[in-house]
Amino acid sequence: MPLLEIKNLTKKYNADTLALSDVNLTINEGEFVSVIGPSGAGKSTLLRCINRMIEASSGYILFDGVNVSTLSKNELRNLRTKIGMIFQHYNLVDRLSVIENILHGRLGYKNTFEGIFGIYNEEEKKSAFKIIEILGLKEQVYKRCDQLSGGQKQRVGIGRALIQKPRLMLCDEPIASLDPNASKIIMDHLRNISSKMGITCLVNLHQVNVALKYSDRIIGINSSKVVFDGAPSEMTSDIVYSIYGSEAEELDIDIGGRNAS
Repeated sequence: MPLLEIKNLTKKYNADTLALSDVNLTINEGEFVSVIGPSGAGKSTLLRCINRMIEASSGYILFDGVNVSTLSKNELRNLRTKIGMIFQHYNLVDRLSVIENILHGRLGYKNTFEGIFGIYNEEEKKSAFKIIEILGLKEQVYKRCDQLSGGQKQRVGIGRALIQKPRLMLCDEPIASLDPNASKIIMDHLRNISSKMGITCLVNLHQVNVALKYSDRIIGINSSKVVFDGAPSEMTSDIVYSIYGSEAEELDIDIGGRNAS
């Protein structure tokens, strides 16, 4: 059974704004899937509908066989412990340390008292330190997050998601604010999370070349609809144009050694 099934998903923000139109997708366990498309195509809305940060207008989403749209508030809270979320602008608590921000990923498992007073057990603390080491943040463990670089902050965001022990990671433009070197570090970590830990990754990207390099599969969205769903090897210049329209001419994309423009 697929980990994630999206059926006839539609999201209207108002009568004039259609963000997603009849989207149908199936994502399997352990896949690394990139979602590409121009700004405003509906990529971020898609990710936020999956964990119900945004409510869909129609259609449904099955996660591990469970219809996400029918869950109560408590059931949704439990479901979200299995779905990690990584944001473009990190969403960290800047005044707190690296270790404290990462441990925040366990809040979904806590009762109100434990959450307010930040009570974590030894196993959770050991897990946090292990993740910090994996992500190359050992030297920053007690640093406040407002003292970190953008790439380091995003690694903290990854750590916060990982400590949830998720089955799915939703990554919304995780490298959009980063320089090329920091971007490579983040994408390498995400790829390793998928290939070595078996965690499914669904990643929104503006950078088509990055999607071509790292993905098992690429989904192209244009004007709220899926216009491509296939392997990187299936990507052609015509497909890039179908996703980006006239913007494709401004993109420097290397497809099989040929520039898409």
